Amino acid sequence: MKKFHIFLFILTVFTSIQFTEAQLLQNKQEFTRQDSLRGSITPERVWWNLIRYDLDVMVEPEKKFISGSNTVTYEVLESQQVMQIDLQEPMKINKVLADNKELSVTREGNAHFITLEKKQKPGAKNSIQIFFEGNPRQAKNAPWDGGFSWKKDSNGKHFIATSNQGLGASVWWPCKDHMYDEPETGMTIAITIPQGLTAVANGRLTDESSKDDGTKTFVWLVENPINNYGVNINIGDYANFSEVYEGENGPLDMNYYVLKDNLEKAKVHFKDAPKMMKAFEHWFGPYPFYEDSFKLVEVPYLGMEHQSSVTYGNKYVKGYLGNDLSGSGWGLKFDFIIIHEAGHEWFANNITNKDIADMWIHESFTAYSESLFLDYYYGKEASSAYVIGTRRSIRNDRPLIGQYDVNHEGSGDMYYKGANLLHTLRKITNDDEKWREILRGLNSEFYHQTVTTAQIENYIADKMGLDLQPVFDQYLRDVRIPVLEYALIKNKMQYRWSNVVDNFEMPIQILIDGEKKWITPTTTIQKLKLPSKESEFDIIEDFYVEYDRQNKLD
Repeated sequence: MKKFHIFLFILTVFTSIQFTEAQLLQNKQEFTRQDSLRGSITPERVWWNLIRYDLDVMVEPEKKFISGSNTVTYEVLESQQVMQIDLQEPMKINKVLADNKELSVTREGNAHFITLEKKQKPGAKNSIQIFFEGNPRQAKNAPWDGGFSWKKDSNGKHFIATSNQGLGASVWWPCKDHMYDEPETGMTIAITIPQGLTAVANGRLTDESSKDDGTKTFVWLVENPINNYGVNINIGDYANFSEVYEGENGPLDMNYYVLKDNLEKAKVHFKDAPKMMKAFEHWFGPYPFYEDSFKLVEVPYLGMEHQSSVTYGNKYVKGYLGNDLSGSGWGLKFDFIIIHEAGHEWFANNITNKDIADMWIHESFTAYSESLFLDYYYGKEASSAYVIGTRRSIRNDRPLIGQYDVNHEGSGDMYYKGANLLHTLRKITNDDEKWREILRGLNSEFYHQTVTTAQIENYIADKMGLDLQPVFDQYLRDVRIPVLEYALIKNKMQYRWSNVVDNFEMPIQILIDGEKKWITPTTTIQKLKLPSKESEFDIIEDFYVEYDRQNKLD
């Protein structure tokens, strides 16, 4: 949910801002060598494929210090000898071992280049062990400006969590910190902390053991591939309760870890979790991580979509900290963090963008999922009112797609402009069951995969049977909103699209004398015969476009 704070407490409708070419050029960002090392598939990354992580970390809350090791198991794709591993300052790598031999490591900023002594033969599966330590960056405004959150609960006990979307997992542990590659067989996460606290991570708890030095180790096993930023550590004076949800793929364990003082409150409030699961399995298909269970974990910040370990800090209220982001009233029918962050299990954790420039895939579909939750329980009118209401937060400041290979996100409009694009596509499909099949098909076709925008675009267009490239170009790569210019002259209607990309064409439904009618405007003037000179034209708000009535179109 990176950068969602731009939507907090929005009370007015934003006017669409039209940018000149000069203004767009001013918005271009300068990128550095470090941006490229972080955001591109470098030669030192491309030759090896991640198989597994085994992460072992000790957390010392009083010192705000962590130390440990990460064993990286990989498959050799082509013969190379230098590997890139990422770890951000002030964290440091102490040493790297392979076959019990210490390897040479050179550092360029946050990128560490490890020279392997053993000949790397294509097809071979090898491993290295990376030892690290330091005082990791403290989160300034988690989860948007993340890192480690070192807090205490109301009883004075340590309450600690990590959050690092965008910033990168390498802010606290060494890894191949690029979205395109995930550990195919999952990972283990062993967390050693002071006794009296509980450590919760992704997957399932497989072991816990106390030591004579006053520490306790919790070992969590993740069986599925997992994106780096989805790996998390949560530490607190937790109470645990659970339930079994009978889902599409059978019994699903749903576990909840909350501060002990909030246990009874959570047992009532977290009823939104199985409701979420029922709605989203309907719309998106089976929960993608049955083997790893589903968890909600209370944290000292708002929340994040960590895979199988969704974090929660919405104060046990409906809406977004008690507010309805849509202004429609429907946003107070559910706990925003439970619904939104759990929606990411399908879009972000199951289907993951290869490059963060395509993060709209995560956020647009998940913001849209909020309205689908309402649709499932309250119907289409509620769903439409909600998603249309969220338009008041759209700024149209930058394209939804960022710049590739430099770890650059697109506009924060990827949330609700993206959601309104998807809502528009649903209306164009004009077949709710077909639209549901498309959403479920995406999660089946790209199950546990990293994807590009082109793959998502092509899949939707193919299933809808339409050329949607101009539509995607308009809403994802341009800041303008299409304007339907029209004129009513006697018993004829003239119409065309303006404020659009070249060759823009998109069908839209309108109301003529209260009856729905489909038209397919282009940038060329078209004419429609009306029933009479007194015929009335009206709009259907479900399409994310603007309207401009004129006396006559030239």
